[in-house]
Amino acid sequence: MRLVLTEPAERTDRPYPRRWWALVVLCLSLLIIVMANTALTVAAPAMTEDLGLSSADLQWVIDGYTVPYAALMLLLGAIGDKYSRRGALVLGLLVFGGGAVFGYLAGSATAVIAARAVMGAGAAMIMPATLSLLAATFPRAERARAITLWTATAGLAIAAGPLVAGALLEHHGWSSTFLINVPVAVLALIGAFVLVPPSRAAGRGRIDYGGGLLSVVWIAALVYMIIEGPHFGWGAKAITAAVVAGAGLVAFVVWELRHPRPLLDVRRFADRRFAGSNLAVALFFLAVFGAFYYLTQHLQFVLGYDALDTGVRMLPLAGAVFVGAALTGYLTPRVGMKWTVTAGMVGGTAALALLTRIDSGSAYGDFVAPLVVLGLAIGLALSPCTDAIMGAFPESELGVGGAVNDTSLELGGSLGIAILGSLLATSYSGRLSDATAGSRLPASSLETAQDSVGAGYAVAQGIGDKARHLAEQAARAGDPQQAGQLKAQAEQLAGGARRMADAVGSSFADAVAHTSLVGAAVLGIGTVVVALLLPGSGKPEAEPAAEERGPENAGAR
Repeated sequence: MRLVLTEPAERTDRPYPRRWWALVVLCLSLLIIVMANTALTVAAPAMTEDLGLSSADLQWVIDGYTVPYAALMLLLGAIGDKYSRRGALVLGLLVFGGGAVFGYLAGSATAVIAARAVMGAGAAMIMPATLSLLAATFPRAERARAITLWTATAGLAIAAGPLVAGALLEHHGWSSTFLINVPVAVLALIGAFVLVPPSRAAGRGRIDYGGGLLSVVWIAALVYMIIEGPHFGWGAKAITAAVVAGAGLVAFVVWELRHPRPLLDVRRFADRRFAGSNLAVALFFLAVFGAFYYLTQHLQFVLGYDALDTGVRMLPLAGAVFVGAALTGYLTPRVGMKWTVTAGMVGGTAALALLTRIDSGSAYGDFVAPLVVLGLAIGLALSPCTDAIMGAFPESELGVGGAVNDTSLELGGSLGIAILGSLLATSYSGRLSDATAGSRLPASSLETAQDSVGAGYAVAQGIGDKARHLAEQAARAGDPQQAGQLKAQAEQLAGGARRMADAVGSSFADAVAHTSLVGAAVLGIGTVVVALLLPGSGKPEAEPAAEERGPENAGAR
């Protein structure tokens, strides 16, 4: 047996015997992509304090990953199809790992944002490659099961990121969280050569670079607009991005309709199964990413859990994803994808509806049921949609198919963080203003506290620090009258600090409930639309005969 696989899976007359080990490598590659974002959520407070990040800096630390990731996937997926899907995976792992090392060494906001952008570019190579290699390696009869395990890995990564990052932050600085990805990337890199067979579509033809460039422009502009507008206001930058995104999308569609070999045949969106699956993925991740964004903040800031404790308390979500994945593997072949996907989206809506009960007295126990229901919903809904999206593409365009699925996922996640995150911030700010009305809190301090829940608690802590300082002065004062005055001032400030902390916690809890209500409404309406779009028959198709696959698989590299 050769150490490095050189025979393409497409050239064998039987299924690749080590395909399930190859799937482990592909799932490891997916794991680091998702963990790169979820780990950052628990490292953000320490990073903000150490680097003195503004809210705008922190937002771009998070989203500097998203823009290149979403914008480059379609083009890089097509390039991987033509030249080498395994080569795209390997190169992506190298770029991603290099970006992670760069992030570990970074000492400024600009350097961290640049490192995240490099990691995003690497992820744009890895993500479509994992799905295209999965589809090329597994026979159609086993593909749905393999995609189910691939999807379950994403759910595991959602909880694993905060857990591993939290363990590191117990004894190391925030920069250590970037190194989470390096050993996994190295392991996946070795496994790619040893366990994953090479694959490419020899009949892919010339790449539509014009369409690829247009896709990069309109998707990058759209994601930039989604980030810039809700968080920083609809000024010239956001409006310009919106115009570029709209014009770029129109130009992309017109170009693709006229091109003899388009990068993405946009006519596929006329197919109800394909369109409904993409819409379901986008809406679902809008809800999941948005909810994850504010749940981790609530656990850390309001309930006071440290990074490790927060990660541990997200584990019910990961466990439930695996249960949901097992259920979809059983249900989808029997009832069809329409009902499985709809059930998952109903479950996601119910999870957000449960979060509307959160208030200032809520404890962790109030979050367990929503986390479990959300995890079950992820497991139920996503793998049938991914399977349907991949099934809509011929073998020569599997990389593009993976990129379409992942672009829907990423656009939905970006919208979730931007829309629900912006709504959360607005709701929190307004409620805090009402809660502190009539207090003697300076306007500048209130404005600072309204920026975020972390800033609100920092203001309360600052008031408490002043109270302790006055109490210490009172203890040292020689004049009893002066000591009494200082002690009274200290007690007044200490009371003000407690009231401020209570106001911050209750305002954020109310904002979580309000935001969850809007999220549930959006996902609920989307569930109805998806249920109407998806055709009634959604059972897996049989594996096509070898002669029906066309000449595109005659060669691979």
